Amino acid sequence: MIMYCRGIRGATTSEANTPDAILRATQELLLMLIEANDLDSADIGSVIFSTTPDLTAEFPALAARELGWHDVALICTHEMSVPKALPMCVRVLIHWNTPKSQAEIKHVYIKGARTLRPERGIELESAIA
Repeated sequence: MIMYCRGIRGATTSEANTPDAILRATQELLLMLIEANDLDSADIGSVIFSTTPDLTAEFPALAARELGWHDVALICTHEMSVPKALPMCVRVLIHWNTPKSQAEIKHVYIKGARTLRPERGIELESAIA
């Protein structure tokens, strides 16, 4: 079986600049990406998280660690400060080793981030109660 490195994109918005809100939003996004793509952390090469400059209270990568992604390379950064950009936004780019084609990858944009890529928004039950 041939494996390819594919990128999975996703984004969400946080309700507040607090550790709890950032982690809750990020974990919900990650759980939806896991469900949509049948992800196994053993197949993930690395993950880049970014936040808009107004989110500074916590590293979103901590949400991945709390899901057990202990051996995955994770990094956090800030997005460019662009006028009129969506505020309170957490974005993720997952580098995934998979035999799936790019067309089979499901990107997830939820909450306020649905406006970023409305064609990529998917309907999934929230994995967090």
